Amino acid sequence: MTIPRTFRDGLLAPLLFASALSLAPAGHAESGSDADLAALQADVKKSFRDKVTPFVTTYCTDCHGAKKRKGQINFQPALKNPGDANFSKQWKQALANVKTHDMPPDETDKQPTDEERQMFTDWVAKVKFLSPKDSGPFVIRRLTKVEYGNTLHDLFGVDPAIVHELPDEVFGEGYLNTLSPLQMEQYLGIANEVLDRILAPNDAPPTDLQKRLFGEPPAPGADGQAAARKVARSLARSAYRRPASEAELDVLLSVFDLGRQNKLSYPAALSLMLKAVLVSPQFLFITPDAEAEPGREIVPLDDYQLASRLSYLLWATMPDAELSALADNGQLHEPAVLKAQVRRLLEDPRSRALFDGFGAQWLGLGNLESKTFDTAKFPQITSEMRLAMYDEARLFFESIVRENRSVVSFVDADYTFLNETLAPIYDLEKSITGPQMRKVHLTDANRGGILAMPGVLATTSFPNRTSPVRRGVWVLEQVLGENVPPAPPNVPALDKQDKKTVANLTLRQRTELHRTNAVCANCHKILDPIGFGLENFDAIGRWRDQDDTGGAIDAAGELPGGKHFASPKELKTIIAARQDDLARTLTEKLLAYALCRQLEGYDEIVVDQLTASVARDGYRMQTLITEIVTSYPFTHRRISEPLTSSSK
Repeated sequence: MTIPRTFRDGLLAPLLFASALSLAPAGHAESGSDADLAALQADVKKSFRDKVTPFVTTYCTDCHGAKKRKGQINFQPALKNPGDANFSKQWKQALANVKTHDMPPDETDKQPTDEERQMFTDWVAKVKFLSPKDSGPFVIRRLTKVEYGNTLHDLFGVDPAIVHELPDEVFGEGYLNTLSPLQMEQYLGIANEVLDRILAPNDAPPTDLQKRLFGEPPAPGADGQAAARKVARSLARSAYRRPASEAELDVLLSVFDLGRQNKLSYPAALSLMLKAVLVSPQFLFITPDAEAEPGREIVPLDDYQLASRLSYLLWATMPDAELSALADNGQLHEPAVLKAQVRRLLEDPRSRALFDGFGAQWLGLGNLESKTFDTAKFPQITSEMRLAMYDEARLFFESIVRENRSVVSFVDADYTFLNETLAPIYDLEKSITGPQMRKVHLTDANRGGILAMPGVLATTSFPNRTSPVRRGVWVLEQVLGENVPPAPPNVPALDKQDKKTVANLTLRQRTELHRTNAVCANCHKILDPIGFGLENFDAIGRWRDQDDTGGAIDAAGELPGGKHFASPKELKTIIAARQDDLARTLTEKLLAYALCRQLEGYDEIVVDQLTASVARDGYRMQTLITEIVTSYPFTHRRISEPLTSSSK
């Protein structure tokens, strides 16, 4: 079905603008607090008034107040409204600095006692209780490149690679909700290519897919617009992942009418209308229903929104026929039905999308393909090795999900997945041959789990050597959920040390010399033990007993609480024992990924509840995922901004 492209592209822009206006959120509603939190809130407010305010005023505001704002930090607004979600990150950063004794600086005369530091630590952990019950906003976002390709495949059977010209998303940059003129041109081009692949040329018999999409043409003299509206309703139901409103159908019919006015045949006008669907914001964006019950600030997601949110989370594509039917019947929101659908989606091979989208980002493997290595030092790092490292992590992640293992298995598992490319990293090249990845039992307890996984070890290293600091930060932040303060400015790197002084020192000895700088010492005493506990693994994950200088590896260390270790195996045992921290960290990160936004305020109370539920079922991974999908913020949305001091 061939239509001149300059003609059919030019027709769409003004019409689709009207369609985009329907995505605006509903109006404001009055906010209310959760009565169940009243007692906790009263206690937190009293502690803040009697203890925290004097603490911050005494030790912080001289440098971080209205008159002086070192590092652009001012505590005065947070002191006036401590529970405001806008200050959540500021309190957490302050907590990290106070815990590590980075703040107040050592040269400051006034220093808090250990009891005062502990008081502040305890209070920051409770500040979440000042937040009213709030599901947070429904994030309107554009489909990612992967989601867009998968959705086109499920709608029309085209190869997902049809979207290859779109730029890849950058890990850590968040979801996008804008379209540049260049991107719009790219989407128009992809829509043209889709139509060329699925529709027959002019005067040729229609394809089977074309018949399914457009139905039979109306008989001569019949109402062509009524038939076209029926087609538009069907197309929009699939592409928009929900029934279209009458106003949305009017926009599509105006495209059809415009085509007919410009002498296009009935099938060609339908083709133009289909293209309008493919470049509409309702298709390209994950959107909420524009209509919401008036007078309410927070409402449940309808079943169509829930189906899309679930399907794009676990499959990175549109809802399938079963999810859509449950949404049409109004049954998906029922807890038992929703839980059953989570299990069904996780059992399907398409659930690998959960690793490609979330797992790879969590483990830091999103940039493994493009990471720079010293090829003279590590010639093993080929494209095949990079892929094998990624697939090892993916298959390991999927095994924990599919087999419903405890999240602790991420740390203490005694198996992995290898092929002949990756096997030499494990010294198992004699027993593993062939390109196929397969499950392998590990007899060396130093191996196994994400802490000892080559892909993770490689991405947390420099191109030519290990980085105990990077590895320590990664374990603290990604595995244990600690907030690590950023490095102070103007601190010289190890590479800047005097060459003669460090010529015969191991990396550990050089780092300990670095720690003699008082500015560096507080953070490094927390980071370094974990990083050096993994120092037996080189920059691509091979075991070694000596570092690059020929000195013996010293993996011994001590963690807070007097926990001693002398090997990766013993370090893993200590970390695996922190089950609640592991479960909470994974819950926080997966919930934020599922909601497509940062967690704040009431979300932290939800994380407490989810972690407790997961703990009661042995910290099982499917339980964690199901609890997130059935949670309050996942199944509800805010339709107006809460009236905080900031919004006022």
